[in-house]
Amino acid sequence: MKYYFTAILFTCGMSVFAQNTKTVSVKPSPLAGYSEEWNKAVYTRCNTAENMTYMSSTEKNVIYVLNLLRANPKLFVQTVLLKYPERSDNDNLLNDSYYFKSLVSTMQSMKPLPLLLPDIDCYFSALCHANQSGITGYVGHEREIASCLKKRHFNGECCDYGHNDAVDIIMSLVIDDGVESLGHRNICLGKYEKIAVSIQPHKTWRYNAVLDFHF
Repeated sequence: MKYYFTAILFTCGMSVFAQNTKTVSVKPSPLAGYSEEWNKAVYTRCNTAENMTYMSSTEKNVIYVLNLLRANPKLFVQTVLLKYPERSDNDNLLNDSYYFKSLVSTMQSMKPLPLLLPDIDCYFSALCHANQSGITGYVGHEREIASCLKKRHFNGECCDYGHNDAVDIIMSLVIDDGVESLGHRNICLGKYEKIAVSIQPHKTWRYNAVLDFHF
């Protein structure tokens, strides 16, 4: 069984074509492997970072997946969340996890949330921190060098360690296993308006993903 690590910080604050009744996007949804429902044209609006050239395809997909979750929480539970333990490295842990069960309960009663929009200032904030943390092996949210401190731009930040797949990153953060405050979950399901993601190599955990959120 593999174990991964997550960290959190709060601060103050397409083109499409039709196939009979199912309209499918030209580019498959990152959740298409869970259900074809996510390929419907209505969900292409969730790909808000699609044309942002400063982010990688995986970084864009992190935003895409989070927006899909926010757009239809109940569908996400039925088509993704309840299938996820069987596809993860922590299947037995998740099946018995209080945190997993609480997420299912929370999302089943959730109303849709506004979509998060990409923000370039959040991106450079996340990029600098992910790069520097990866080089030194640092885990946390403090900006250790002046250049990163100057680029710091977020109201909430999530850092995930050990994943480089969009679905795994989001699932790690919203399940929030072992985090009593459910801080990652609260940020991902919060009232933020802007977001950016940077995924970089990490000296200790192999990968680290920094998600910076802003109002």
